[in-house]
Amino acid sequence: MRAKIYQPARTAMQSGTAKTGGWVLEFAPSEAREVDPLMGWTSSGDMDSQVRLRFESRDAALAYATANGIDADVEDPKARKFTIRPRGYGENFATDRKGAWTH
Repeated sequence: MRAKIYQPARTAMQSGTAKTGGWVLEFAPSEAREVDPLMGWTSSGDMDSQVRLRFESRDAALAYATANGIDADVEDPKARKFTIRPRGYGENFATDRKGAWTH
């Protein structure tokens, strides 16, 4: 049984980094999905692909995988590039502004 351990990215609805510190163990699909000929729904007999386990740390996820005999691949998260301007939003209303304030 193969699994992937990773740190999930923030959702499109988040602007901050809250609730993105946890790690997830997700099983790889062991069989291909099929399309039901009558309804057109996608289905699979693989129940492990629906399981997602959440852990507080990477080490806890690895310890769980080794204790249960699961071959796990760990994906390290990419570093986030911050896009904070100097002075930021307050620069729009600064009294020492060099140019005219137009919008």
